[in-house]
Amino acid sequence: MNNTKTAILMGLMFGLILLAGYLFGGTQGVVFAFVLGGLGNVIAYFHSDKIAIATMRGKEVDAQTAPDLIEMVGRLSRNAGLPMPRVYICPQEAPNAFATGRNPKHAAVAVTQGTLKLLTYDELEGVMAHELSHVKNRDTLTSTVAATIAGAISALGWVFMFGGRSRDVNPLLALLFVILAPVAAGIIQMAISRSREYVADADGAGIAGTPHGLISALQKLEAVNHRVPMGNQMPTQNHMFIVQPLTGKGGLAGLFATHPSTADRVAKLRELA
Repeated sequence: MNNTKTAILMGLMFGLILLAGYLFGGTQGVVFAFVLGGLGNVIAYFHSDKIAIATMRGKEVDAQTAPDLIEMVGRLSRNAGLPMPRVYICPQEAPNAFATGRNPKHAAVAVTQGTLKLLTYDELEGVMAHELSHVKNRDTLTSTVAATIAGAISALGWVFMFGGRSRDVNPLLALLFVILAPVAAGIIQMAISRSREYVADADGAGIAGTPHGLISALQKLEAVNHRVPMGNQMPTQNHMFIVQPLTGKGGLAGLFATHPSTADRVAKLRELA
C-alpha cells in the first residue's frame, strides 16, 4: 500500500513540473530547472554518504573496535540478502540511527553513542534491521529523485520570478505558482519520506524476525529525542534518521514532517505482531 502511495506521490510531483511547462510555455525553463536541480542532486546522490557521515562526525568501526555491533549488522545483512555495509558510530548523545549510500554495494549504517547507551540488544537489533531495509529498498534513490523534482520546481519559481518569460499567463496566476508550487513539492516530498518509513518498519521487522524490538526502540527514541537535541545535523538530513530530530507537533508542521508519528508506526508494527 505504501509503495503504491509513493508511486502516486511521485506522479504528482511529475505533474507539477508538467503544469509548470504548460503554464509558462515552451521547454527552456523546464530544461534549465531540471539541469540546475538535477546537478545538485546528482552530486548529493554520489556523495551523500560522505556528507552525512562527515556532518555527524562518524567513525568507522570493525570487528576489533565494536565486535557486538559488527556481528549484529553482519547477521541482519545476511538475513536481508545484502552485502555487509560500512558501520559507523557517531559521538552525539541524542539517540538516533541512519543509513546512507546510493545502493547496497555502497551503503553505510550509523548509530549515535546515545543509541548504544539507551537501547537493549533486541531494541538495537530492531533499529539496525530498519536501517538495512532502507538500504534494501533503495530509499536513498527514491528520496534523491523526489528531491531532484522538488528542486527543479523551486528553480522554476526563481527563473520566472527574476526575468523568466511566460506566454499569455495571468500575472497573478504566475505569482501564485511561483509561491505555492515549491511549497506543494515540499509537502509531497515529505509525504514520500513518511511512506518509506512505514515500509522500512515492516520490512525491518521481517529482517529481525520480530517487530517487538523495534516497537520498544521507537518509543524510547521518541521520548529521549524530545529532550536531547542532536546538535549539529542539518535540517535537510532529518529524513534519514529513524526518528525525526526536533519534530514539530500537529498542524502545518505535520505536513512537513519527514516521519509519521511514532504512535502510528507502533500501531502498525503491533498489527504485524
